Amino acid sequence: MNNRIIEVTNRIILRSKKTRLNYLSDMKEAFEVGVSRKSMHCGNLAHAFAGCSPSEKEKLTENSVPNLGIITAYNDMLSAHKTYENYPQELRKYAEKQGAVAQVAGGVPAMCDGVTQGQMGMELSLFSRDVIALSTAVGLSHNMFDAGLYLGICDKIVPGLLIGALRFGHLPAIFIPGGPMPSGITNEEKARIRQEFAEGKIGRAELLKGESDSYHSPGTCTFYGTANSNQMLMEMMGLQLPSSSFVNPGTELRDLLNEEAVKVAIKNAQLGFEYSIASIIDEKTIVNGIIGLLATGGSTNHTIHLIAIAKAAGILINWEDMSDLSDVIPLLTRMYPNGAADVNHFHAAGGMGYVIRTLLDSGLMHEDVRTILGDNMRTFTKEAKIKEHQLVWEDGAKESLNNSIIRSANDPFSANGGIKIITGNLGRSVIKTAAVSEENLIIEAPAIVFNEQIDLISAFKNGELDKDFIAVIPFQGPKQNGMPELHQLTPTLTILQKRGFKVALVTDGRMSGASGKVPAAIHLTPEASEGGPIAKIKSGDLLKLDAINGTLICLTQDFELREPVTKIVKTQGFGRELFSNLRTAISSSEEGASFIL
Repeated sequence: MNNRIIEVTNRIILRSKKTRLNYLSDMKEAFEVGVSRKSMHCGNLAHAFAGCSPSEKEKLTENSVPNLGIITAYNDMLSAHKTYENYPQELRKYAEKQGAVAQVAGGVPAMCDGVTQGQMGMELSLFSRDVIALSTAVGLSHNMFDAGLYLGICDKIVPGLLIGALRFGHLPAIFIPGGPMPSGITNEEKARIRQEFAEGKIGRAELLKGESDSYHSPGTCTFYGTANSNQMLMEMMGLQLPSSSFVNPGTELRDLLNEEAVKVAIKNAQLGFEYSIASIIDEKTIVNGIIGLLATGGSTNHTIHLIAIAKAAGILINWEDMSDLSDVIPLLTRMYPNGAADVNHFHAAGGMGYVIRTLLDSGLMHEDVRTILGDNMRTFTKEAKIKEHQLVWEDGAKESLNNSIIRSANDPFSANGGIKIITGNLGRSVIKTAAVSEENLIIEAPAIVFNEQIDLISAFKNGELDKDFIAVIPFQGPKQNGMPELHQLTPTLTILQKRGFKVALVTDGRMSGASGKVPAAIHLTPEASEGGPIAKIKSGDLLKLDAINGTLICLTQDFELREPVTKIVKTQGFGRELFSNLRTAISSSEEGASFIL
């Protein structure tokens, strides 16, 4: 086992000793109290199973079989979550075959960042994670369930479901994916179309056709952003069946995996506290999640989400832990935006099974952890196959089937992970280096301060940005306006980079989970609304972003003597006013950006 991983894990265990003990004590107490169907008042129970069949009512009355609570994030606006439309009926059918019962315990909101990018609704995106956690708790609060089945895929949805599930940690939990849509046009072609539109070479009709040819059917978007990073994370943490993340919807294998997930949930509900999610998610499991994020160059959003997820289980992690692990975890994959391949190509090249295998074989992740299958992580090198319409498990790929997409830990794309922590006199931030070329890892250039991302785009269209510069967009942090992603900047900054200019971004906001080739110091804390140093920067200040040594500094002499500017941001309309109190209560990005933890 790598010594750095042992060191980081041990310090997390030590740091979390008190909070973890308190958490486990609470969860064991809840487990000992148990599901109360048998002791429920008749009126309570009658309400709870009024919609069930007579045989289901009899089973639930006697408390004789497991009842699986389904928490669903279904809606038919998200292509990824459209796949969940008929899951409750199917899952109930699978439970009935096993002599058990399944009920939809509740639904949670599921917004699509791809729809709200650059719109006012994007300011609710990060808040939605904690709302999902609260909604999960409401659904499970009826105390009717012996295990939870969680239907969620995208952005804030899986982290929110997991936070909620961990507060009902005495129950087993199984996450069930929907799978990616089949590949559309190539990611390179999609990027070319976006850039041509940004340069005014094509019109809206051509852009819309290109986007529609890329995002074309039910299923998860195929680039490696936050949604697919979520799926990676669920396998790395042993909460999802092996090799299940990237099986396309509407296939026989997808259906067989869903049925198997129900079987596992029923089995785990009968096996005791050690199969609860509280027992599965421990310090080693969290470290494995961080390692998966680094090894695959996953979404920077998880530098926020993982902190909140861990905290929900009484585990305290921070950016130093991630940065120290990044020094020893090699980058093993190339998926768009840090490569041409999509997740379907990744899955075909060996997928999660091979990534886990090569990390285990190299002593780069914890093997001795509990999973939903009860075994250690070696089980997750298996791959699901079909033989005579039955699900079977076979050894997964023992070597990469495409070295341009996945490599072994002994021959990685990079010796270091894809995410780094940046510090300096501007505060602390995160940068995703997985897709940034070596010549762009250090940028020294004058700052140009923009109020909003649309101001940068307007300046570009006016021909004002054909030069080296570092774009600074303050007042985008969680307390200011909910920390929206600034994904609309990507095509514009990429065009300038391709023209030969040295460009970078500094912000207390977020970029997309698909952060790309332009170096971006994001999640900067303290944020501008709290008087953070980013609020002192003026256009013309000389900034240096060094992603190799992990520093971000303003070189202007009088910088630190200045008073930070203030800014009032309108947060009315599109429901944003309903979240006013949450903006004041939310923690910093480095603390998980949560108003409930």
